[in-house]
Amino acid sequence: MMDDAVVSFSAGSLMLLNCILAVVMFSIAIDLKPSDFRAFTKAPKPLIIGLISQFLLLPVLTYLLVIVVQPQASVALGLILVAACPGGNISNFITHRAGGNTALSVSMTAFSTVGAILLTPANIAFWGSLYPPSASLLRSTQIDPVNIAITVGLMLILPLILGLTLNRKHPALTARLRKPLQWISMAIFVGFIVIALAANWSIFLAFAGGIAGLVIVHNALGLGGGYALATLAGLSPFDRKAVTIETGIQNSGLGLVLIFGFFGGLGGMAIVAAFWGIWHAISGLLLAQLMSRTRAAR
Repeated sequence: MMDDAVVSFSAGSLMLLNCILAVVMFSIAIDLKPSDFRAFTKAPKPLIIGLISQFLLLPVLTYLLVIVVQPQASVALGLILVAACPGGNISNFITHRAGGNTALSVSMTAFSTVGAILLTPANIAFWGSLYPPSASLLRSTQIDPVNIAITVGLMLILPLILGLTLNRKHPALTARLRKPLQWISMAIFVGFIVIALAANWSIFLAFAGGIAGLVIVHNALGLGGGYALATLAGLSPFDRKAVTIETGIQNSGLGLVLIFGFFGGLGGMAIVAAFWGIWHAISGLLLAQLMSRTRAAR
């Protein structure tokens, strides 16, 4: 029974994952400047549309998927939790590859990360409570939204502030650190996921088949929903690429931290987040390859 399966993950491993995620966030933050944010005070529409797509549209689409498919409680809650997370740490790289508005992508990542302190626990609690099986699971785990907010803040916001500060005070140093740190941090993160899956391979093989299809559909809904909303809002193709990718690339690493920290490594949830971490990189890079063939008008 997937809802009863538990993925093995030690306290030391969770601490290591926290540190890796903080380094990944820091590697993104040193690519940011205050001017990246000020530009959108004059023309905020693309950023507002992007954040609506990220924190409202994707959770709504996720809930509709759950209602249609009726998965087991832990799988449903895993999908809802991933949808409640901020944009993923590779979205900026993928947007650049796609020829989209990288500054918008970076700003969406930064603003959604800050907003995640309140919106991630709120979305998990709200949408999870609307599906009876996951609502029962939420009651049994008794998660504390305040503790989730603290975890998100320490792991994402603190590295963001440190990276911004370092980039402002020592731009020459961050210029040297930027590319190597981004590649190294991502390689370590992917390696960590692979090792964690290998340690729980029997559970992954037992349940991954059914979950893989759901994750692929879920990711497609995110990408498609972001594209549709950006199109309906009249955004330029340049901005539309960024909103599409930001909506479909989720911070599944944060999802894993929350799952192991607050849900005891529940099997269905952990496998959803782990497979998301693999699949969204594949789908994002494939989409970027397609998008890069057309030069986006600004």
